[in-house]
Amino acid sequence: MRKFWLIALPVAGLVSFGAPTQASCPDWLDEDINKLRSTEQVNFCDLHDGKPMLVVNTASFCGYTGQFEALETVYQAYRERGFTVVGVPSNDFRQEADSQAKTAEICFVDYGVTFTMTAPQSVKGVDAHPVFRTLAEKSGAEPGWNFNKYLIDADARQVWHYPSNVVPDDPELTAQIEALLQIE
Repeated sequence: MRKFWLIALPVAGLVSFGAPTQASCPDWLDEDINKLRSTEQVNFCDLHDGKPMLVVNTASFCGYTGQFEALETVYQAYRERGFTVVGVPSNDFRQEADSQAKTAEICFVDYGVTFTMTAPQSVKGVDAHPVFRTLAEKSGAEPGWNFNKYLIDADARQVWHYPSNVVPDDPELTAQIEALLQIE
């Protein structure tokens, strides 16, 4: 459930309510998506919740699949401060499991992933999920392979792209996460 705040601005003769302010989620993130191997849906706005978020296109049978471990480590290191990671499996590069059951086994059993994993989606081209189309537009980089990382700031106005070969716990990436968490 998205949070919205009533903002009362002082106007001559009117009283301000003094309610806290929080920017509403931008339209491009207001997208529902099924969780991996589930009928439960989540909304990217709810996952983002006004905090920095890392969105990663994943694959079960890729040379970069081992990055699930570092993604989980980064998630655990910063989640108490509101940071989240969202994994989006994709078969755009022909390296995803044939079934959501197998994808879930690889993510949750083999790698111990606890962050949100979605049902498989297309992440590039005209069939790309709308969030990935906007991530590519905002960052200037469409996924060229599996495990592209998109770091979204708390206002969802700025997006940084980190290609597949940049590991999730790379000092440059974690420094940017820490800087975004300090801004809040």
